[in-house]
Amino acid sequence: MRIDAIVLCSFAYCCCAVYADGPADRKPMDPLAVTSVNGPATAPLPVEAILTTTRISGIRCSNDGRKLAYISTASGRPNRWLMNTDGTGAHQLVTNDDRQSAARFTHDDGAVVYSQDRGGNESYDIYEAPVNGGEPRNLTNTPGISETVSEFSPDGKLLAIGVKQKTAPATNIAVMQWPGGVIRQLTHEADPKASWSENAWSPDGRFLYATRSIGIDDSEIFRIDVATGAGQQLLEHTDKQLISVSAVSRDGRMLLVTSNANGGYNNAALLDQATNKLSWITHTHWSASGAAFTPDGGSVVVVMNSDGRISTRFINLKTMQQSERDVPPGLSYPVAYPTPFLPDGSLLLSHEDSSHPQELYRLAPDNALRQITHNADATLQHIALPGSQLVTYPSFDGRLISAFVWVPFNLKRDGKAAAVVMPHGGPTGQTIDSFNENAELLASRGFVVIAPNVRGSTGYGIDFQNANIKDLGGGDMKDEIAGVDFLKATRFIDPKRVGIWGSSYGGYMTLMAIGKAPSVWSAAVDEYGILNWLTMLQHEDPSLQEYEKLLLGDPVKDRAIYEASSPLQYIRNETAPLLVLQGENDIRVPREEAEQVVSILKAESRTVDKVYYPDEGHGFVKREHQRDELTRSISWLQKYLQGVQ
Repeated sequence: MRIDAIVLCSFAYCCCAVYADGPADRKPMDPLAVTSVNGPATAPLPVEAILTTTRISGIRCSNDGRKLAYISTASGRPNRWLMNTDGTGAHQLVTNDDRQSAARFTHDDGAVVYSQDRGGNESYDIYEAPVNGGEPRNLTNTPGISETVSEFSPDGKLLAIGVKQKTAPATNIAVMQWPGGVIRQLTHEADPKASWSENAWSPDGRFLYATRSIGIDDSEIFRIDVATGAGQQLLEHTDKQLISVSAVSRDGRMLLVTSNANGGYNNAALLDQATNKLSWITHTHWSASGAAFTPDGGSVVVVMNSDGRISTRFINLKTMQQSERDVPPGLSYPVAYPTPFLPDGSLLLSHEDSSHPQELYRLAPDNALRQITHNADATLQHIALPGSQLVTYPSFDGRLISAFVWVPFNLKRDGKAAAVVMPHGGPTGQTIDSFNENAELLASRGFVVIAPNVRGSTGYGIDFQNANIKDLGGGDMKDEIAGVDFLKATRFIDPKRVGIWGSSYGGYMTLMAIGKAPSVWSAAVDEYGILNWLTMLQHEDPSLQEYEKLLLGDPVKDRAIYEASSPLQYIRNETAPLLVLQGENDIRVPREEAEQVVSILKAESRTVDKVYYPDEGHGFVKREHQRDELTRSISWLQKYLQGVQ
């Protein structure tokens, strides 16, 4: 985004807005501009180096600013850990085989409260674990209800939580008395397409700011009186638009919000609650999201997603000037909640790039950047890996598609390399320019890899996001194939040695691709992909049933769309050897989908193999299963695309 294009204007769509760069400014890239770097001759990246590289998430700061609670994979499980905010003293707080998420410190910082499911089933209870050690305590223990931790009130006497009945589609907002544990529900959603999420407390603890999402392209923000449960909608609108509250100013007057009301592209804005007026902070056709107010309130922190590359911007609210404060290029964004700022004014920042894994940093007020974690395995710290290349190519109808491409070092432009397409999940998702372990594992073994952001992806405006509704596996699948055509034109790859590897919607895309365009593919890996949208509808979680209906329509009236969009219609055409990987407890894409694929292809005497991982849900979190997943998938692609036995 160009700094000179930033203008502050009111909620009304004023003609003063000058839009900066965005998707429309992209140009098709010459395939011959994709290069192979002359780099060191290195051995294949070991799978174990990926597994022993610690991944961290869900970072939360203590109230005194001295400790961080976070999820770490260091033990081989995504468990809750603690460390000091200078990076020292890291130690495991909770040891468990199940998934944990959403930690918060109690008001006195004496305990961490978090959510935990059972065997990947995404039905969460709320637990409390003492900071100084001791067994965690299950505070809810409700198998039929999923409770997720949101945020403590400023005085620590109430905990905002999300509650979802197992048999209902909607998540509602409730408050739990602390430490008594009595739960009082504040919202009671009746629309099956709608769901609630808590965004922030008011500084005085009287109100909760929350988002009511209706489907995938409409939302509303509310100020909820915690004492009475009465909700007041802020910024009422009649057309569809997305909006959420990102932060509240220290005096409680201003809300930092993210909205796509101005043209269908996410931008950051300030909402003055006294006047109910919205003032835009950013004007971009990429995607800008509000993150936080600075401690002095004079600036805001905004996260900018420009074609999958993410940066942190600091915007002065008086001058509207922007700065990245010397943070090096790569994927960077603030972490910790409710504020990413520490008592000394330092900002907690996550940073990574396409060939280096995530680390945490402290960005001091004087812009000094200090790394506080060292997550990378020793091998990764010393091995050179090819970085991603951002490319843009036209699809079958002229629509431009962005993608990231990884090319092995020292690759000759002789048309002999194998290639793998990696479709992302969602479909309302996006491949961003993060450290992509699967792509690097393949590139280090001689594969050219492409990860397209096809129609239906987020990050390119609401029209692009909605472009595959009622056309799943249609135009978006052709966008993936156009990516193969782009790779062919680079003259690096052999058109007869192209594979596809995807999970969730990427797994669906894999099944759709090998069935509808069998001549393109010579091998495939499907991880928990959808085969039949109609059987999915029977077995998936109620909230996901509503999501599916938004994408495909009414299952009775639009049955023909469901059938045409299901790989089941085409799977018997496939010729590519297929590996199917599935978690037994997946509520998003149930095991029945994988079982149907395997049964059909075995009956057709096709080359197919499968693994069902016990006590795993949507995605595999146990290290031994991740090891098997990666080793098995890479071996499958090497065998059928490179002839490696």
